Amino acid sequence: MEIRTVRALRGPHIWGRCTALEAVVALEGELSRPVAEQPGLETRLREWLPSLDLSAAPVEGSSRVFGPPAPVDSLAHVLGRVVLTLQTMAGSPVAFGRTASLREPGTFKVVAEYREEQVGRDALEAARQLLTAAVSGATFDVAAAVEKLRKLDQNIRLGPSTGSIVQAAKDRGIPIRRLNEGSLVQFGWGSRQRRILAAETDRTSAIGESIAQDKELTKTLLRSVGVPVPEGQPVESAEEAWTVACEIGLPVVVKPQYGNQGRGVAVNLSTREQVLAAYAAAREEGSSILVEKFAPGDDYRLLVVGSRVVAAAVRHPPRVTGDGVRSIEQLVAEANLDPRRGEDHATSLSKLRLDAIGLAVLAEQGYTPASVPPLGTLVVLRRNANLSTGGTATDVTAQVHPEVAARMVEAARVVGLDIAGVDVVCRDIGRPLEEQNGVIVEVNAAPGLRMHLQPSEGRPQPVGEAIVATLYADGDEGRIPLVAVTGNNGKTTTTRLMAHLLKTSGKRVGMTCTDGIYIDGRRIDTGDCSGPKSAKAVLLNPMVEAAVLETARGGILREGLGFDRCDVAIVTNIGEGDHLGMNGIDTVEQLAAVKGTLVENVSPAGSAVLNAADPLTAAMAERCTGKVIFFAREAAQPVLAAHLARGGRGVFAQDGALFLAEGSHRERLVELEDVPLTHNGRVGFQVENVLATVAAAWSLGLSPQVVRAALATFSGTSDQTPGRFTVRSYAGATLIMDYGHNPDALLALIEAFGSMPHSRRAAVFTAAGDRRDVDIIRQAEIIANAFDRAVVFEDACNRGREDGAVLALLREGFARGSRLKEVVEARGEQRAIEMCLRQVRPGDLVLIQVDQVESSLAFIERFITTETPAPTELNVPRPESTPEVRRPRSAVG
Repeated sequence: MEIRTVRALRGPHIWGRCTALEAVVALEGELSRPVAEQPGLETRLREWLPSLDLSAAPVEGSSRVFGPPAPVDSLAHVLGRVVLTLQTMAGSPVAFGRTASLREPGTFKVVAEYREEQVGRDALEAARQLLTAAVSGATFDVAAAVEKLRKLDQNIRLGPSTGSIVQAAKDRGIPIRRLNEGSLVQFGWGSRQRRILAAETDRTSAIGESIAQDKELTKTLLRSVGVPVPEGQPVESAEEAWTVACEIGLPVVVKPQYGNQGRGVAVNLSTREQVLAAYAAAREEGSSILVEKFAPGDDYRLLVVGSRVVAAAVRHPPRVTGDGVRSIEQLVAEANLDPRRGEDHATSLSKLRLDAIGLAVLAEQGYTPASVPPLGTLVVLRRNANLSTGGTATDVTAQVHPEVAARMVEAARVVGLDIAGVDVVCRDIGRPLEEQNGVIVEVNAAPGLRMHLQPSEGRPQPVGEAIVATLYADGDEGRIPLVAVTGNNGKTTTTRLMAHLLKTSGKRVGMTCTDGIYIDGRRIDTGDCSGPKSAKAVLLNPMVEAAVLETARGGILREGLGFDRCDVAIVTNIGEGDHLGMNGIDTVEQLAAVKGTLVENVSPAGSAVLNAADPLTAAMAERCTGKVIFFAREAAQPVLAAHLARGGRGVFAQDGALFLAEGSHRERLVELEDVPLTHNGRVGFQVENVLATVAAAWSLGLSPQVVRAALATFSGTSDQTPGRFTVRSYAGATLIMDYGHNPDALLALIEAFGSMPHSRRAAVFTAAGDRRDVDIIRQAEIIANAFDRAVVFEDACNRGREDGAVLALLREGFARGSRLKEVVEARGEQRAIEMCLRQVRPGDLVLIQVDQVESSLAFIERFITTETPAPTELNVPRPESTPEVRRPRSAVG
């Protein structure tokens, strides 16, 4: 069994919405046979994994994209089920799985959900080893594999405190992003984001946290506002500790002045030996030691969030109860078998410990670990009641007296904490502290929430929800407007225009596209940034108030979307497709299924903006989770007309203007002559790009005034849409620079040329080497049917092909055309551009297909501003249909 590739799908993807691994698995030899034909295999699997459900019906794969579901008795299907089972056994319950057959015999896509990526990856490898052993009859230590996964999961997953807050945010629909391997988590997007670190928020005062760590300073501040605290003072030696203890009166508490989680704290000390030993233990945790008067009563923890107490628990020190038969050591071992007790904070309780402190406490009671306490005798293992040292907690939230709650909120405020765990010692939490000599002994920043989430007894409290409520008001999901744009052609122009509209509305816009990442108009990254990592970078930026994200199919296949859902998904078109034959996408139907992932993840309150004239795009409406707005160049377009007849929304062009329509209502929005990008409506594909953008703006609620102003100030110049129908003049000729690099783009350009006056047509052209042969030939054929002269080149666009291979395919395509009479071949994009420009003459219409957009546009600008036009006559066209090919010395081939 060979696992060829493994991808982590971290956002919504073609298979579903949960995080998942997608593995390409190849089965050969014995492993390719059905499970039923492998002697003893099913028996071994049932022995090793009793919870494995092999009889489950195969879950349908994403047949829109890849092949049909793998048979249920295929080892590939079983592999996916084992991956899920191992994770669940390790304490990370998952259920989502898909298995699809691929075109190559014996190969499959196996998709398995994960909660923690590395746990999923390790489970996949363990499943492969397990199945290999099961098929061959070898042994496999399932328990060891599961325990390894369990430890890994507990080590890397969020702890219960952070996890409860994160889950509460998820339940409210707030986006979540873990920022490190610890507990730093971002909620929300852009300017609406908030952050937490365990039970601290971005509003937790660093000064307040520092004060809380200094227990003596905390007491001083609390005492100054009338909050009851125990008498005590710092000491510098063990002898001084005993002296102070005698002065304030026994029993006493000895603890570090700076500390947390109860480390080094000893309570109810009545003898010199106890105080001296406690001082030594406290010194191991810090150099500054406090001695305080011991307050009788129970140990309570009250959780203050914002301006109220949201939970309270009474804590009991770690202890065991004698049965008259077993030793204390045996009783502790039995207690530690409780699955709620773990070595870290991932479990609701901590293990009981017989360490040096525990042995000392036993000795005070006259016991050793080997002692057998009488039936019913409580044996205390620690004097403090912290959960981190093995204590237990009982919820008492409903019993807290209002006056006690008021003192807790006051204590948190005077220290300066928005979230605080306040430790109280009193006899009855249902009575005011002053009536019973109760005291506040500590105020803690970043309090642990375990005791409130999973109390040993009593009702769990929704503390995560309470913390999230302080970050976001009811109904606030911490989101900024997000528009995602995909399609075959027009994506970048539509993305840039949409960003311009939002900027005009007053928003600071984050934008990703094939040219880079832009924050409020400033480019912070270059290159093709249309994938999920770039999208996440925009949503991470606290400056961003709205996001427009070009979303390419490669990123969707590679990692999924960079967001959980969008307000608007624009699909410009699918047409004949592009990049076919790559990443297992061979047909336009498969391509449409991939790009339709955006439509499937539109917010219920949002909209999908779809090209009504493109059948595969229009069909995506059935998959939309929100509303649908169709756009088309003509109101009579059948899909649009039917949608409007049903009361839907649509945007179209008519009588030289753009219209908004809902049902039978029509609103004339703007004249096309006032939309420079469309060149008075003559450039059809730009009209479509504008229609799509206007529809998205409508869905977002932008006012018509803002839309008109934005359209009027977006002319499609090289600084606004570089290489997207950029128009310049030179020597009486019209130059069109465009990135169009597929058949649909060329056809759209040629349609636009038909509305522009000219005498001859020339093209500077190449084809990307990573396209299929048939696609390169098709592009050349289109050029040959629409242009008189072409300068073709090879350069960085070879993309893995040998020199001359692209040009050879272009020649084949040119031979199929009827108009092209002259072809010149060049080496290098700028050389080809120069050769073409030196031979233009007035009235020419020249298409320059820019591959290296920025450098080529800069070269063209320098050339036309510095060179003196000196056009030369072209050769007299020959009557043959096959174009003449002239190859200068620098030519390839």
